[in-house]
Amino acid sequence: MAPGHVAYGMRASYGMSHVSPDHITAWERGDAFPNANEVTALAGALWCHPGELMGRPRTLLEHRLARGMSADDVARLIGLDLDAYRRMEESGRWTGDKRQSANLGSLFKLPPRDFIAVTGQEEELARLLTEAVNTRWQAHVRAIAKLVAIDRKELQEPLRDMQQEYQGLMAATLGRASSNATAEEGRRFMEEIVERFWARLPEH
Repeated sequence: MAPGHVAYGMRASYGMSHVSPDHITAWERGDAFPNANEVTALAGALWCHPGELMGRPRTLLEHRLARGMSADDVARLIGLDLDAYRRMEESGRWTGDKRQSANLGSLFKLPPRDFIAVTGQEEELARLLTEAVNTRWQAHVRAIAKLVAIDRKELQEPLRDMQQEYQGLMAATLGRASSNATAEEGRRFMEEIVERFWARLPEH
């Protein structure tokens, strides 16, 4: 469909009177991004599901839109006040309690990786992983397993391999043949430690 046809469909069927063909073109090019209501209307005009218009959802808002649910329904099913839930979406900071977090994961069917990201626990995971590769990884298996809700046995090999890789980089950095490139590899390892962890658990 041409941008003009899409814009007309959004205006006529969804009350998006402000949407013009220029909006559609900008969205297609990635120069601008539709808001939550516009994504829903755009999906309707294109006869598709909102999730088909998005990449992999990462934020609370994106997960809700990808599932075509209203904020009111999500708040009610999770057990949150609507205003409180909206504030979490707008700020990108999840502040729900343990029960509400469990409800969120169940409602959105979040795999561990997405659950950690949406509930804002990536920083804590990075801290634990950093300690694991710097010291004895065995001492951190329990805490990491509890955080990501993955069996400890599944974590042993990835953590061991990550520690060996990082310690190898550090040994090379301290050796006579160390270089700026080696030191940079070590810094990059730490910056990407969460992504490296998930990459070793592809099934999750």
